[in-house]
Amino acid sequence: MDAFYASCELLRYPQLKGMPVVIGGGRRKEDDLLGKLQAAYPEGEWTEDTFAERLDRIPVDFFPRLNGYTGRGVITTATYAARQFGVGSAMGLMKAAKLCPQAIMLPVDFERYRYFSRTFKSIILDIAPVMQDRGVDEVYIDFTDVPGGQREGGRVLARLIQKSIFEATGLTCSIGVAPNKLIAKMASEFNKPNGISIVHEADLQTLIWPLACRKINGVGPKADEKLKGFGIHTIGELAASEPQWLVENFGKSYGAWLHEAAWGRDDRPLETESEPVSMSRETTFERDLHAVRDRAELGAVFTRLCEQVAADLQRKGYEGKTIGIKLRYDNFQAVTRDQTLTEYTAEAKHIRQVAGQCLKRVDLSRRIRLLGVRVGSLVKAGARATLDNHPMAAEETEHGPQTLLFTDD
Repeated sequence: MDAFYASCELLRYPQLKGMPVVIGGGRRKEDDLLGKLQAAYPEGEWTEDTFAERLDRIPVDFFPRLNGYTGRGVITTATYAARQFGVGSAMGLMKAAKLCPQAIMLPVDFERYRYFSRTFKSIILDIAPVMQDRGVDEVYIDFTDVPGGQREGGRVLARLIQKSIFEATGLTCSIGVAPNKLIAKMASEFNKPNGISIVHEADLQTLIWPLACRKINGVGPKADEKLKGFGIHTIGELAASEPQWLVENFGKSYGAWLHEAAWGRDDRPLETESEPVSMSRETTFERDLHAVRDRAELGAVFTRLCEQVAADLQRKGYEGKTIGIKLRYDNFQAVTRDQTLTEYTAEAKHIRQVAGQCLKRVDLSRRIRLLGVRVGSLVKAGARATLDNHPMAAEETEHGPQTLLFTDD
């Protein structure tokens, strides 16, 4: 999907189309916006009863701008107009404010995004039933046995999917068609937004090899920097590297995979069914909080996180028996603590009780920047099992930068 979260917001606020917009920050505060409108238009044009029906008429000047933003919020996604200024997903809002101070900032609304996610996936399944879910805004589809799936190399079916999604939702998507998932993923980025890209095996050298190694899904920043240190910048240069040399420098498994990926080889099938390993919720505070001086505020946040995780589990029909917490201190050091139960649970009260026990095993004398709650070892609800082992605790571990729970393109 093209700039998925931002596109969902532009359906609500069409007056912002073509403008730099970023999605991020705290929860929606529509009451504040309504108050400003009522103060500016005292004749009663804006009321609580009509506000939701008149979102497309809110003057652009009433939306908050990034200019002068202070806080720790992170961008979830940005419109393509904002990306032209170097603003992108996972970037801090304060940094984005320096790059594009005129950008309009909208808070996230995950309930809305999940609705549109379910809608576009349902449309795809009606057309091409072999689909692998890749998160809130992305899927893999197998065209092989779909009637008409091979016409024009897959372009006819891709156009049908785009047209069907747009007519039902008003949202656009970009589709890459290729012999396997690895190349299809790269191809989907070629003609954004609302593009279709067809890559055949014979196109490997002309379309894939000139790309940067980072374009391979699975080559992260550290691997990319290491490759650059060896003078390897493009996929073509990676393909020219000796397999044994890659194994010696990147390990047996990853080195062999790098060679295969550079040559466009990927035999992974679509996984139409998968089970989540864990579910979690976390939040980064606007200011560092102390366990004693900010006890009430921290306690309220902690309870809310446990309730949110429990709601996620119940909505998706899962229970878990490993409950854990995550803290990031003001010096960015992160620690975790887990406890494994003898029975499965999805109850907020039980999760909070056990997570609270985990909290007692961490240093609470330091100020806290982030707090998270996790439930793992998941099974489908009803498949309860009793274990003979006693509760056990995980060791403290270091963590790198935290990735977003809802990714965007």
